[in-house]
Formats: sequence, C-alpha cells, structure tokens
Amino acid sequence: MRGAGGSDGGEFNFVIGLVMMVAGGYLLLSNIVIRPNFGMGTRAFGLGGVDVTTGMILIPFMFGIAMVFYNGRSKIGWALAVGAIIALIAGVISNLTLQFTRLSAFDLLVILVLLFGGVGLFLRSLRG
Repeated sequence: MRGAGGSDGGEFNFVIGLVMMVAGGYLLLSNIVIRPNFGMGTRAFGLGGVDVTTGMILIPFMFGIAMVFYNGRSKIGWALAVGAIIALIAGVISNLTLQFTRLSAFDLLVILVLLFGGVGLFLRSLRG
C-alpha cells in the first residue's frame, strides 16, 4: 500500500499540510469584512463610457417579466428577464468592498505561515 501521491511516507505531511491549509484559510477568510456599496441610484457598472445604474437594469427586467407573463414561450422576454438578473448580480458583486479587520502584524504572519506552509507540505506529500 502506497501513501499520498503514490510515495512512501507522505501521509504525515499530507494530513499536517491539509490541517494547516484549512486553519490558515479559515483564519484569513474570517478576518475579512465585506461592505456593500449598492443601492437604487448607484452605478452598477460602466458600459462603453456610460454608467449603468440599478434602476436602468430594472427597466428591461420589467419588460421581460411582462412579456413572459403575456406569452411564456417568448424568447425575447426570457432573454430580457434573465439578462437583467445576471446584470444585477454582476453589479452587486462588482460593488462589494473587501477589507481586513484590525490585525496585528503577528496575527497576519501566523495566518500566512499556516496557509502557505500548509500548501507547501500538502504539495510535498503528493510529490512522487
């Protein structure tokens, strides 16, 4: 029976690396704060130098929904409704602000050593 990555003795590095990666990833992601900057009058995204707001995205959505309710097989109605939903989701995601919480330099270094040290051990265990 062979170990992790088909090599002998890679199980210890595999398990320790995996635990370190999970711990470092959890600590990194738990120290990130997400703040939305999105509302009805805010810019969703730019399209050819024109700012597209969320209100502008809702106009084709309303027409698409009306067309779908009038005729459920209307391809244009479905395209307008689905396209507007995709544009709204893309606008929300693009307007999120990601920030770190207050961390000391020691805390950040411990998180990074756990994360990238775990990646190194994990990859070493898979090496043949």
